[in-house]
Amino acid sequence: MVDFRTAHPWVAARQDNIRFAVQAFPLPDDPNPTESVIEAGLLAEQVGLDGFFIGDHPGYHIEPWLHLANVAARTANVQLGSVVNCVFHRQPSMLARMTADLDRISNGRVMLGLGIGWNADEFAQLGVQFRPVPERQRGLEEALQIIDGMFGPEPVTFTGESWQVVNAHITSPPVQRPRPPILVAGAGEKTLRQVIRWADIANFGASKNTGNVSSDEATRQKLELIDRLCDEADRDPATLLKSHFTSWLMLEETDKAAKAKLDRYYPNGLTEEQHRTRIFGSPDTVIAYFRGLADLGFRYFVVQIQDSRDLETIRLLGEAVASTFA
Repeated sequence: MVDFRTAHPWVAARQDNIRFAVQAFPLPDDPNPTESVIEAGLLAEQVGLDGFFIGDHPGYHIEPWLHLANVAARTANVQLGSVVNCVFHRQPSMLARMTADLDRISNGRVMLGLGIGWNADEFAQLGVQFRPVPERQRGLEEALQIIDGMFGPEPVTFTGESWQVVNAHITSPPVQRPRPPILVAGAGEKTLRQVIRWADIANFGASKNTGNVSSDEATRQKLELIDRLCDEADRDPATLLKSHFTSWLMLEETDKAAKAKLDRYYPNGLTEEQHRTRIFGSPDTVIAYFRGLADLGFRYFVVQIQDSRDLETIRLLGEAVASTFA
């Protein structure tokens, strides 16, 4: 349904300026997760961040769409969504419906992030079969086809391996046309081919659940692969926004204070993967980190805060880091 001869307006507005979004998620020991997440969203708007996203793990914590609706009703500018919604947590036609509804509630500020999921325990909590990766990738392809089609002019009837719908259609359209932008997460070649066929935003990072792309050389190769696959599909690479996911950022006014914050969260030290994916420091230190990624070709940064009570990191990200790139 979507014509990729031109960039989605959401993408076009972000190709020439580096922007930052924050993804907040409450830790299990947070006694007031609803309040802390909403407060984080309001602060993200206040300090001028481009987006506020909530992690999608309803098997063991808050339901993101309900909280995003609350933030939408109390803000005017910040973009909203999740990086990413697991397509197996909700039926694709319900995801399309909730996307359209939230887009109207927010007056056109929704970005729909999608992925195949990774947490086997959470699948069990939700009563969903945790299938092998190739089957989950096929399920994502089917979901993308259904969701994209539902924003078109005609109802969608579809029978696949994972999903079936009959006459599925969005009768109350979103504000954004032809539909809200879609982000697909992952860095494997099969996933990137899905990105280029269906999505407006490619998103990956260093952790094993976000693409496992950590070195500059590996990142450069992935971004070059995206451009090459766009050429093969006769799609202008400028119509696809390249987005990076930082797995956990901890900011303080000084490097010493940021290290103390890291040690509070990890009193027993970091694993090998955490050494690669936990970013901490003063604004100057963190600016250098993001500038290196921007020089490689990223134009959007989704910065995860795994403790939504860490308002100091959100404040400094907006006031001291993002403002530098603006």
